Amino acid sequence: MLLTPCLHPEILCALGKMGHFSRILIADGGYPVITASPASAAKVWLNLRPGTVLVTDVLETLVSTIPLEAAHVMTPPDGTDQPVFEAFRKRLPGGLDVVKVEQHAFYKMALEPDVALVIATGDTRNYANLLLTMGFVRHPEGHGAY
Repeated sequence: MLLTPCLHPEILCALGKMGHFSRILIADGGYPVITASPASAAKVWLNLRPGTVLVTDVLETLVSTIPLEAAHVMTPPDGTDQPVFEAFRKRLPGGLDVVKVEQHAFYKMALEPDVALVIATGDTRNYANLLLTMGFVRHPEGHGAY
């Protein structure tokens, strides 16, 4: 049994291969995962049915599993905050806020090669797409030296 709240083997495998500045796209149920993410990214399908699993469920698990450095959200063309953004803010680690990115620019970001993991959800909330940047763990001097 693992001590991390994340038990999904494919997600853990992908996270273990990633490092600082790697990105994770948590996609809502309407996101075109196949055509709007890098072919090289690991893809995990959690979209069992509309409303299951939610982007916020995945976010809560990832926050407890890896360090995060940035969080980007997709906005409509007018740039307005969406109700789901507040749910993201409540779950992000202290001091981290969402960075709003216009829809078409978000799609471009999600196609960049540093997106290493894409998790498809069944979230039906509008603009519930979240692009996370992995942070790093500062190890004490000499840690792991033999």
